[in-house]
Amino acid sequence: MKYLIKIKDQMIPSSNKIITTIASSMILVSCGAPTIISTPIENIDTIPLKNIDLTDAQLKGWNSLDLVSDTVPGMSVNKAYNTLIKGKKGKTVIVGVIDSGVDIEHEDLDGVIWTNPKEIKGNGKDDDNNGYIDDIHGWNFLGDSEDENLEYVRIIKKFKPKYAGKTLASIPENDRSEYQNYIAAKAEFEKEYQENSAQKTQYEQILQQSKISHKAITDALGKEDYSRDELLKVEAKTQEMQQHVAFLAQMFGFMDPGDTVPDFIKNLKEGVDHFTDQLNYNLNPEFDGRTVVGDNVDDITDVKYGNNNVMGPDPKKEGIKHGTHVAGIIAAERNNGKGMNGIAQNVKIMAVRAVPNGDEYDKDIALAIRYVVDNGAKVINTSFGKYYSTHPEWVREAITYAASKDVLIVNAAGNEGTDLDKKAVYPNDQTNNGSEIADNFITIGALNYAYGSNLVADFSNYGKNNVDAFAPGVKIWSTTPNNSYEYLQGTSMAAPAVAGVAALIRSYYPNLKAPQVKQILMDSGLSTKSSVVIGGEQTNVGSFSGLSKSGKMVNLYNALIMADKLSK
Repeated sequence: MKYLIKIKDQMIPSSNKIITTIASSMILVSCGAPTIISTPIENIDTIPLKNIDLTDAQLKGWNSLDLVSDTVPGMSVNKAYNTLIKGKKGKTVIVGVIDSGVDIEHEDLDGVIWTNPKEIKGNGKDDDNNGYIDDIHGWNFLGDSEDENLEYVRIIKKFKPKYAGKTLASIPENDRSEYQNYIAAKAEFEKEYQENSAQKTQYEQILQQSKISHKAITDALGKEDYSRDELLKVEAKTQEMQQHVAFLAQMFGFMDPGDTVPDFIKNLKEGVDHFTDQLNYNLNPEFDGRTVVGDNVDDITDVKYGNNNVMGPDPKKEGIKHGTHVAGIIAAERNNGKGMNGIAQNVKIMAVRAVPNGDEYDKDIALAIRYVVDNGAKVINTSFGKYYSTHPEWVREAITYAASKDVLIVNAAGNEGTDLDKKAVYPNDQTNNGSEIADNFITIGALNYAYGSNLVADFSNYGKNNVDAFAPGVKIWSTTPNNSYEYLQGTSMAAPAVAGVAALIRSYYPNLKAPQVKQILMDSGLSTKSSVVIGGEQTNVGSFSGLSKSGKMVNLYNALIMADKLSK
């Protein structure tokens, strides 16, 4: 589950009980403190819709804005810092980021990276006897590998010799579940391969024509960053120029407000690269990216693999954009005059590289969770996912292990606009009969910055039973490798926003346990009785409150108020 390349209306996955609902009455933050009023949940629907575009500054920090004062469905982060925790000191909280890797040298992250106090850097020894040599800032379970198959491709390769050409009737009873999984994987592969091949061709054609038309218009106007209005004013004396104008005018319809044709061309290039990677690596049965790692992926006891390079093997750091962006959302250094502010202060990021360009291995994720837990993290962010799993029990056992150690896991719901009550995504905290295995796992869907019918991101997965809450996930500005910053989007961006909120709760109210923090995140959020578009289908409209277990949008301001009340 990667960030999303966005061409308007088309989302491409690049490369889830303790207390009652917060009352609308006044709640005291602490004895003798001024009265703090939480946002009245039942009055949210009276807030006027914002009918003007956000400014650049607003857009870059919209996940921190307040729905009441800004009419933007952020998490009231600025409001919380300016009132509830201003001048207060909290406890340092370690947050594990299990992802593609993190640029620990980034100017906005280098001050918040976890350092193993029990390890001596560069001596080639396992000083803390945890099984990982020189794990100074975390661990890289992928070693020097970068690209991987999708899980269903691996399933096909593994079971093709056993089941190719056979029918269900010829399969022994004990093997039928395995056989049916193979058949489902095969059908998924055939569908996805055809779709990716067709989309790659389509994007290449649009990209080629965009470049040609853009050059013609640039030559005519004398500049590259022109608006649609400027485009339509071009004097098109020839039929060829008329075609260029008409084509680009149509392309403007697929762009976000404020985007230029160069932005559009960049997105198209990323789209072509994505589909190329899909065909060359993710969907290529002949490709095996794991050979350079050297372990047995079907043996959970084979643990001596990987290395301490949490930035991965690429000196250009291109493969760690996703993890770096996630880390920045959680804890980019606040108020340092650089880039952006992360949601949480008092945080150290423990970087664990376990998510390749392709589907992650269950073994890597299970061991990564255990590694992070054993090294002191109190919150884990898991912004990845897949729809097939060969060893889900290993990951579930790791989740319950984290629960036993009081660690909260914040998980991204996924980016396919799918109802997770009907289709399972991995990892999850569900048994085969639908019951929860632990109470420390919270799954987050993505919100759009437009408050109204398009509140839910058109790509976001949802589910009354299998998604717990929603948070900002569209066009999120954060850190990317080599001291850069970009907008990315996906539930991958919504989960770390909530991980940041969870870290702040655990920083200022360390006596609260992981299940309590989870329930605070769910119960203290804001809701709306309005109907919203679901899965990006304008004809599919339903109640926002019915899209998750809580029916809420995570809100830091309200969460801290509830945490204060519960901690007394």
